[in-house]
Amino acid sequence: MAETQQITKELVVSDPNQLLQLVGTQNEFITILEEGMGVSINVFGNSLRVSGDEQSVGTTLNILDNILTLVQKGININSSDFISAINMSQNGTLEYFQDLYNQILIKDAKGKAVRVKTFGQRQYIQAISHHDVVFGVGPAGTGKTYLAVVMAIAALKKGTVDKIVLTRPAVEAGESLGFLPGDLKEKVDPYLRPIYDALHAILGAEHTERLMDRGVIEIAPLAYMRGRTLDNSFVILDEAQNTTNMQMKMFLTRLGFGSKMIVNGDISQIDLPKHAASGLVRAQAILKGIDQIEFVTFSAKDVVRHPVVAKIITAYEKNGQ
Repeated sequence: MAETQQITKELVVSDPNQLLQLVGTQNEFITILEEGMGVSINVFGNSLRVSGDEQSVGTTLNILDNILTLVQKGININSSDFISAINMSQNGTLEYFQDLYNQILIKDAKGKAVRVKTFGQRQYIQAISHHDVVFGVGPAGTGKTYLAVVMAIAALKKGTVDKIVLTRPAVEAGESLGFLPGDLKEKVDPYLRPIYDALHAILGAEHTERLMDRGVIEIAPLAYMRGRTLDNSFVILDEAQNTTNMQMKMFLTRLGFGSKMIVNGDISQIDLPKHAASGLVRAQAILKGIDQIEFVTFSAKDVVRHPVVAKIITAYEKNGQ
């Protein structure tokens, strides 16, 4: 079998500041591109020289061109932008890459613009905008929780809801809450860490605490939802794969007027006892076809973490795990 022809092409970036943003601190973005695209990239003066097989080099230069255009528009770039571009180039959707940057969802606590990072995230945001109940199903790292919290805070700021309610079942692999030290809040808080992280990133820790003290943001275990009707609220159920069928039905029937519900989960990571069926899996089968309910499925292609994370997820999926 003949060896693939190796070629080298270069991209000239005349503005040194733009070049610096393109390569990242200590060339971190270059490393991501090299690993993700199977090429080698060298910086010479004001040019980037990309070496590898013809197709990979062409695609890598296309990615660099796309990201350079964003830099020239004054958009701050980080590693997740490169990972998104690599994923989209592999899915054949790179032509839509710059469209993702046209809409700012919100500004985070540091004043940075929050935007969707993948095609899947874009579908998810559109579903949340147009439906009362949205299910986000897919692996960790796809931005489900973070974007749901972003949309909840955006709705609160616009005044379309009065309250944000965040909940998840307190079930984890091999642990029983009864054996953990502390009161209920201390026991449940570690399980809600991803939700707190998202709130702190967007609002800042102090603002989050103030809104929680005023009851504008409520974070509670799923059991606390029983017997309530949630009007004018943005309600997020996280880790929904660990709900039973009855818990899922109980949660969904809390929906009040003027409210939105987001149900997120990863059906490949169910921690329920072996004999218990996941309420998320059953909901997918039962609720398909109801107009105001939308299901958005994420895959490893939507993972916006280190490139190797998507490869790990895909490898486990191939082995039926």
